[in-house]
Amino acid sequence: MLNLIGNYSLVFALFTSLILIVFTYINFKSNKNLNFNIFGTVVLQFILICISFFVLVIAFIYSDFNNAAVYYNSHTSKPLFYKISGTWGNHEGSLLLWLLVLSLFTLIFLLKSKKLLNSFRILTIFFQQIITTGFLFFILFTSNPFQLILPTPNEGLGLNPILQDPALAIHPPILYLGYVGSSIIFSSSLSALTCNYVNKEWATDIKNWSLISWIFLTIGIMLGSIWAYYELGWGGFWFWDPVENVSLMPWFSLTALLHCSSVLEKRSSLQSWTIILGICTFILSMSGTFLVRSGILNSVHTFANDPERGIFVLIFLTFLVLISLILYFKFNNSQSESKYFFLSKETAIIMNNWFMMYFLAVVLVGTVYPIFLEVVAGTKISVGPPYFNQLIIPLLIPFLFLMALGTKLDWIKSKKLKFNLKKIAILVISIFISFYIVRNLNTKFLFSFLLILASLYLFFISIIDLKNQKFKWSQKISHLAFSILIISIILNSMFSEEFSVNMKVGEEKMVSNNIIIFEKISKQEIDNYTSIVAEIEIKQNQKKLKFYPELRLYKTPETVTSEADIKTNLFNDNLLVVNYLKDTDYLNIRYQKKPLMLLIWISAIMLSLGGILGLRDKLK
Repeated sequence: MLNLIGNYSLVFALFTSLILIVFTYINFKSNKNLNFNIFGTVVLQFILICISFFVLVIAFIYSDFNNAAVYYNSHTSKPLFYKISGTWGNHEGSLLLWLLVLSLFTLIFLLKSKKLLNSFRILTIFFQQIITTGFLFFILFTSNPFQLILPTPNEGLGLNPILQDPALAIHPPILYLGYVGSSIIFSSSLSALTCNYVNKEWATDIKNWSLISWIFLTIGIMLGSIWAYYELGWGGFWFWDPVENVSLMPWFSLTALLHCSSVLEKRSSLQSWTIILGICTFILSMSGTFLVRSGILNSVHTFANDPERGIFVLIFLTFLVLISLILYFKFNNSQSESKYFFLSKETAIIMNNWFMMYFLAVVLVGTVYPIFLEVVAGTKISVGPPYFNQLIIPLLIPFLFLMALGTKLDWIKSKKLKFNLKKIAILVISIFISFYIVRNLNTKFLFSFLLILASLYLFFISIIDLKNQKFKWSQKISHLAFSILIISIILNSMFSEEFSVNMKVGEEKMVSNNIIIFEKISKQEIDNYTSIVAEIEIKQNQKKLKFYPELRLYKTPETVTSEADIKTNLFNDNLLVVNYLKDTDYLNIRYQKKPLMLLIWISAIMLSLGGILGLRDKLK
C-alpha cells in the first residue's frame, strides 16, 4: 500500500509539473501577475514529493523488502541510522532526494522573490518546471524507487559497508543542496536573459542563491574528502577521482560566479559573463550527479551501473544545453559601456576568473577525455594526479599573487599599486620563510619556492585585511581560509611520509628508522559485522605511538573493510591501516604521517563560514 502511495504521489507530481509549465507560459505571454494558481500548484507539488520521499524512508525503516530499492540496499540487521541513510545511498533514492530539494528550492524562490519583476519570477518557475519534469520522467520511467518484488523476500541484500559511515550519511544531502541550488541560478539566468532583467537588482538575488549553493557544495565536498581520508584508508584528502572532480567543477564555476555577480552588482558590468556562468554551473552540477549515478564513470564512489540510464541523461542534458544556447544568442544584447583599467579591482577579478575557468577546463578534460576515448576508440585509460598537478599547480602561483594584490586595488581605476613599508616587509618575510622551508627539499627549488611564497604572501595579506574596515568579514575570512588551505595542502604534499610492511602477530621489525611491534589481535561481534582490532606500536626515536586499526567483516553483503586509526594533533596526523593478505598469516601494515591535515579541515570550515557570513550580510 505504501509503495502505491509513493508511486502515485510521483505521478501526480508529474501532472502538477506539466500544469505549471502551461500556467507559467500563459501568465508570461499574457503579462499577468503571478497568481494563486501557480503558487498553490507549486505548494501541492512540494507536498506530493515530500509524501513520496517519506514513504520511501518508512519503507527502509521497516525493512519493506517488497520494495526493490529496499531489498537491494538494506537488511534487517542494519542500525536504524543506516537504514534511514540507505534511503539516499542508492541510485533511485538519491534521485528522489534530488527531486525533493529541487521542489523545495522552487518553493523558497517563489516566497523570497516577491520584490522582483513578476514576469521574471513567472519565467523562472517555468524553467524550473522543465527541469522538474525531466527529473520526474527520469525517475518514473528509468529509476522508480517504488518498483515491487513479488513474492516478497524475507531478507535484503544489505547496504554497501563503506556507505555505513556518519560522514557519508550526511554527505549526499548536503552536496545535493549545493547542486540543486544551482538550478535556481540556471533558471533565473535564462529568465533574466529573456526578460532583459540583467541588472543590479538581479545580481543581488543571483548572488544570494550562488552563496547558498556554494556554502553547501563546499561543506559537501569537505565531508566527502574527510570520509575518503579515514574510511578508504588512502590517507589523503584528494585523489582526483572522477567523482571528486565532478563536484569540484561546479565549485570553480560558482566561485567565479560569486565574483562576477559582485562586479555586476557594483558596476552593472560583466552581464554576459554572469549569465554564462549561471548556466554552466547547473549544467556541470547536473552532469556530475547523473554521471555518477548512470554508471558512465568508474569510481570507488559510484554505486550504480546502468548505461541505459545514461542515454536518458545525455538526451536531457543536450536538451537543456540547446535551450540555453538558443536563448542566449537570441536575447543576449548586453553591451557593457564600462571601461576596464588595468589597475582595478574589476580587472583583477576578471583575470582570476579566467584562471578558475582554466582550472575547470583542466579538470573537465581529465574527467571526460577517458570516457570519450573509450567510446570513440575503445581504449581505456585513467588520468591520475600527475596530469592535474602538472597543469594546475604552475598557474596557481600567479593566481595566488593576483588574489593577494587584487584586494589592494580600487574599483574602476587605481592610480598605482600602493606599496608601503608594511607590504614590503610582508614580502621579505614571505621570501625568507619560503627559502627556509624549501632549502633542504629534494625537489625543484625555484618552483617550490615560488609556490610557497605566493601562498604565504596571500596569507599575510589576508591577516592584514582582517583589520581593514573596507572589507566585509565574509571576504576577510574566505580569503584567509583559502590561503591557509593552500599552504596546508602544499606542505602536506611536500612533507608526507609513508611506509608499508607485511607482519604477523608477535613480530617486530625496523622500517625507515621506525620500530614496528605487532602486539596482538582481538575479535568482537558488533551489530552487523565482526570487528578484528590489531594492536600495533610504533617507536620513533623517543616517541611511542599505539595504534588500534580495525578490520570489519560484514556478513550482508560479505565484505571486508579497513578502518584506519588516526592520531591527530594540530601539526600532524599519524595514520595506520591494516589489510588482509590472502592465504597467509600476515597483515599488510601501512603507516602514513600527514602534516597539517587538521588545518585543511579547519580551513574548509572557515571557507564555508565566510560564505555564511556573506549570505547573512546580503539578507540583512
